[in-house]
Amino acid sequence: MNSNIKKIAVFTSGGDSPGMNAAIRSVVRTCAYLKIDCVGIYRGFQGMIEGDFKPMDARSVNNIINKGGTVLKSARCEDFRTPEGRKKAHEQLLAEKIDALVVIGGDGSFTGAMIFNKEFDFPVIGIPGTIDNDIFGTTFTLGFDTALNTVVEAIDKIRDTASSHNRLFFVEVMGRDVGHIALNAGVGAGAEVILIPEENLGLERLLDSLKRSKKSGKSSSIVIVAEGDKSGKNVFELKEYVEEHLPIYDVRVSVLGHMQRGGSPSCYDRVLASRMGVKAVEALLDGKSNLMVGIADNTITLTPIEQAIKGHTKIDKELIRVSEIMST
Repeated sequence: MNSNIKKIAVFTSGGDSPGMNAAIRSVVRTCAYLKIDCVGIYRGFQGMIEGDFKPMDARSVNNIINKGGTVLKSARCEDFRTPEGRKKAHEQLLAEKIDALVVIGGDGSFTGAMIFNKEFDFPVIGIPGTIDNDIFGTTFTLGFDTALNTVVEAIDKIRDTASSHNRLFFVEVMGRDVGHIALNAGVGAGAEVILIPEENLGLERLLDSLKRSKKSGKSSSIVIVAEGDKSGKNVFELKEYVEEHLPIYDVRVSVLGHMQRGGSPSCYDRVLASRMGVKAVEALLDGKSNLMVGIADNTITLTPIEQAIKGHTKIDKELIRVSEIMST
């Protein structure tokens, strides 16, 4: 253990995700267990610049493991993008006698932390918190499992009304650059068609798929669309295209939006957050820095933050094959 580190700060940055509070709790209680002081930074990098710090102990994180969102809040910070802003943040950390940082967030948050580490040689460890599961170096990010469960529950309810009225529903889910939510939720909810950025189905193949569904006797259909899918400009254009070329369908659109981010984290996300928080603190005390905590084959791992940012996650080709078989 690195005896030079006496005080660790933890903060959340970027979009919130279920499991962030569980990770905060884990970091704070690991520090308490190892007799290291812990400070919470409110509003991410903005709070760091403004010195919005609060001492945290084991009791200060009671009853937050089950809560969605983040008790430390999150905010965009244009000032941190400037050398002057980062210098001010560094001065605030030194004034508070903070020796190391744990950042919980996505690639944007990690980029800021990596630059800060390089400029000031300040120890940083990242915990991936984003529902999109789009961070390289970990099989699962915090919030992904919870978001999947939220999406599947919503689709199940949408299917009830779709079946009652013989309707076709386009359901848009988050996934600007990757289709992990759409693919997994689509298979789990029994969607007839899944549209993701990695596999451009195209409008003609979409029509062919819907025609086969209708011909096989299906009276209603669910099409899951990742927001980054390129089959059309947007989900509403897809709706208009199908209405024009397949007037037999009564088409509706449901955009799930930010409801996917909210809600109480699943047991999996709570356990994962607890494991990642412990590893983050232990890594700092071992003298490690500029690394992201992840999970692979149910083993907690460490990946260079730069690699986590620049790497690309891969869609599960086997799951795509399974989805095609299941849509028969």
